[in-house]
Amino acid sequence: MTTQKNRLGSGGRIDRSKALIFTYNGKPYSGFHGDTVASALLANGIDIVARSFKYSRPRGIMAAGAEEPNAVLQLGATAATQVPNVRATQQELYNGLVCRSTNGWPSVEFDLMGTVGKIGGKMMPPGFYYKTFMSPPSMWPTYEKYIRKAAGLGASPAEADPDMYDHMNHHTDVMIVGAGPAGLAAAKVVAESGARVIIADEQAELGGSLLHSLEQIDGVPAMEWVMQTISELRCRNNVLFLPRSTVNGYHDHNFLTVHERLTDHLADKAPGGMVRQRMHRIRAKWVILATGAQERPLVFGNNDVPGCMLASAVSIYIHRYAVVPGQRLVLMTTNDYGYQAALDWQNAGREVVAIVDTRPAADGELITQARQRGIRIITGSAIIEAHGRTRVSAVSVAKLNPSSEEIQGPVENLECDTVASSGGWSPVVHLSCHTGSRPVWRDDVIGFVPGETVQRQLTAGGINGTYSLSACLDEGQRMGAEAADNCGFSATLPGQPEVADIRISPPMALFHIPHQKPTSRAPKQFVDYQNDVTAAAIELAVREGFESIEHVKRYTAMGFGTDQGKLGNINGMAIVAKVLGRSIPETGTTVFRPNYTPVTFGAIAGRHCQDLFDPERYTAMHGWHLRHGAVFEDVGQWKRPWYYPRAGESMALAVNRECQAVRQGVGILDASTLGKIDIQGRDAREFLARIYTNAWARLAVGKCRYGLMCGEDGMVFDDGVTSCLGEHHFLMTTTTGGAARVLQWLELYHQTEWPELEVYFTSVTDHWATMTISGPDSRRLLAELCDDIDLDRDSFGFMDWRQGTVAGVPARVFRISFTGELSFEINVQANYGLQVWGALIERGQAYNLTPYGTETMHVLRAEKGFIIAGQDTDGSVHPYDLGMPWAVAPNKPFSFVGKRGMARTDCQHPNRKQLVGLLTKDPQVVLPEGAQAVADPDQAVPMTMLGHVSSSYYSANLGRSIALGFIAGGHEKTGQTVFYPLADGCVIEAEICSPVFIDPQGERQNV
Repeated sequence: MTTQKNRLGSGGRIDRSKALIFTYNGKPYSGFHGDTVASALLANGIDIVARSFKYSRPRGIMAAGAEEPNAVLQLGATAATQVPNVRATQQELYNGLVCRSTNGWPSVEFDLMGTVGKIGGKMMPPGFYYKTFMSPPSMWPTYEKYIRKAAGLGASPAEADPDMYDHMNHHTDVMIVGAGPAGLAAAKVVAESGARVIIADEQAELGGSLLHSLEQIDGVPAMEWVMQTISELRCRNNVLFLPRSTVNGYHDHNFLTVHERLTDHLADKAPGGMVRQRMHRIRAKWVILATGAQERPLVFGNNDVPGCMLASAVSIYIHRYAVVPGQRLVLMTTNDYGYQAALDWQNAGREVVAIVDTRPAADGELITQARQRGIRIITGSAIIEAHGRTRVSAVSVAKLNPSSEEIQGPVENLECDTVASSGGWSPVVHLSCHTGSRPVWRDDVIGFVPGETVQRQLTAGGINGTYSLSACLDEGQRMGAEAADNCGFSATLPGQPEVADIRISPPMALFHIPHQKPTSRAPKQFVDYQNDVTAAAIELAVREGFESIEHVKRYTAMGFGTDQGKLGNINGMAIVAKVLGRSIPETGTTVFRPNYTPVTFGAIAGRHCQDLFDPERYTAMHGWHLRHGAVFEDVGQWKRPWYYPRAGESMALAVNRECQAVRQGVGILDASTLGKIDIQGRDAREFLARIYTNAWARLAVGKCRYGLMCGEDGMVFDDGVTSCLGEHHFLMTTTTGGAARVLQWLELYHQTEWPELEVYFTSVTDHWATMTISGPDSRRLLAELCDDIDLDRDSFGFMDWRQGTVAGVPARVFRISFTGELSFEINVQANYGLQVWGALIERGQAYNLTPYGTETMHVLRAEKGFIIAGQDTDGSVHPYDLGMPWAVAPNKPFSFVGKRGMARTDCQHPNRKQLVGLLTKDPQVVLPEGAQAVADPDQAVPMTMLGHVSSSYYSANLGRSIALGFIAGGHEKTGQTVFYPLADGCVIEAEICSPVFIDPQGERQNV
């Protein structure tokens, strides 16, 4: 086991009393509690942690947080616990941790693919794959095999994940993203106002930049202020802290998704009974983004050699982890903040060879300190190239001309093993972009800051380009007070904490360091480290005509990695702007989408896996159905009774008996599974008129109406009855399998097309148990259990509904019929469903009440010619094809969804397939569903198909088979004969007829 040669003897926020052993690439190493994998690797002197994606160049740890592009490891000790692409900079160390590099063969130190990268470096420009592997086409399978083998950043687990994940929903007044100085200051003000506040931070410890700061607040070290603030906030019951939690998505209406890593820091597998990760879904009245800023590296020759790091990362490793990642440092910076790394390096007892400042002159306090310590400062110059293969060995430094676009004068070589660079700071605007806001460039910040937004969002601290500690605290307090006030609370601004800010010189806007050679011939100057995108590649892409920054991004793959270009995007945009002769604002910027950092599939799925992936849903009467021998079928996720066989009965006999019972007496159906959506709001009526094909403006309270719902193409995708419960209150029913889709459809149109309408949708399918009694005796049966509703046909007509009690339980009773018989649909609160069902069954014995299932329901509705959406519709039929023009109101004031689709020329064609009834010449032969109709059964194959059968049954009530189907121009072909050739060689002859086989005038349902 190696010794921790880069570990300092004291300092840091690690616990030296808790030594930990971990394995990296098959070898054991030691670390301490409080380390990340990255800090432990650096402590042990590990230089190479990865090979680059395209050229297989050796790469080392460069950053200390979510922006790290190189140290992406495979984690897991067993096949089941493998997790690919874990950032070493974010993974906390635990005893027994096992990790390895994701690429490099036979090892990451010696990779044969690295030879290919050296030889083919100049031969693999942007678009290399598209240009090279185009021909011959027959070779593509071979090309693809080896390209895919060479690609990738990790391996998926080969066995089932043993861990549990879950989801949690929250509502809060204020959501604060980031627990640095601005976020904590905001949280304190919000909490003291009495508002509910949730504060999330991706790090294990709260404090942000203060975790490695040497500054003081109110005369004490900054971290003492952090601990005191956290202690005060934890005492309040209106504050929720979410450490180790990344806000990975910021969505419309202040909906945020937060990925919390609950036990990733404890073991390879979550301890027994514990959840490994949790996805929080948070809805906030106001959001404060205090996400800070990330340091940019500078782009220079060989800037990817292990030992090249961010200046801020050097300081973080020294102060938080007591790790100095080298012996001799050369620092290059465009700003004063970079100097801190050199001072920290020297304080740790290591040699600072030189500070290379690209600015001609600067006189900030940190610069003065460096001079006073005797550190050599080379101004107006830059590191143009790093030297070394597996570790930096030296750098070349040269003077910059006044424009910083060329070097001038001699080149000086400085021996060193570490290079730290600071090109300034980029505000972390990613989350602000998720909702469509485009960032805005600020020359004074030399970075993009959040642009205008429609969200109830405030920003504070580094995200605004505010970098001094006092200003961050001030902004945090003010934004906290504003957010609390906006939520209806009275916030009081506390006194400003006392902070001694240091004097800072203006930074320099410099992104790409020139070289003695042209960019295309200079040593590789990397912009995107994860995807091996170089400055030369970006310049070439622009020369090839890709001038849009989004096109450059896609052509070169800049910003496509798991780091989303956190380090490279600004530098890449600057290079594009330089080549085009434009400013960065004129060139534009890319935007960001969720997820901010990678999220495991386990956290996304939560508990919705294995038995809960597609859960079985049961109605309130499910136990009764089981006890009475029901055979079930799956409809969506529901278990619905299919039929109720008696002893010795086949399915056909049982269905025949049930069908006759309904037509001759009374039957009862559990219809609880029908989708039910509660619709309320001032504009609910108008919304229904737009979403349905028929009119809704005059539907009175107490009335119901059948409606068809069509897609934009005019094709029917669902139907149902919607009842008017109040002037602005409706209950929509949908098909069982279509309930979720319809709700999504309503929400989609409300949010994207008609957000001005005041209307709200709530799924209440599970809230109501529904039982339908149908048949000539249904009124008499219901009357025995309902004495507060007048059931007379003249008082309670077809397509009416009434409020009352059934068997003593409050109920809504609807006169709706899907069988064509006199029917009453009874809805009661689901917890009372079994009670009311039992009462109906008991009283129904006098009427030979017969429970029936979905198969009987299908036969009964087919006898009446009623369609089932999804069975008699397949996405290619509109209402006129179904013979239902009465369900379309073409002259409504506002066009309904699907109206334009129906008006297409093809939809007006007279020879479209249209719904018809079918009677086989042999009444005992049942047509197979899906059978294809032809006019001439003797026609040679391929035969001309006229249509198909959509529903087909034997009707015991008619004593023969019946079918519904589609025939081209079928509405004009009543009485004609069509033929159905079957796979076994048989041909079934059928006559086209009306799809209504029983009671064409609808007298039975209106009695």
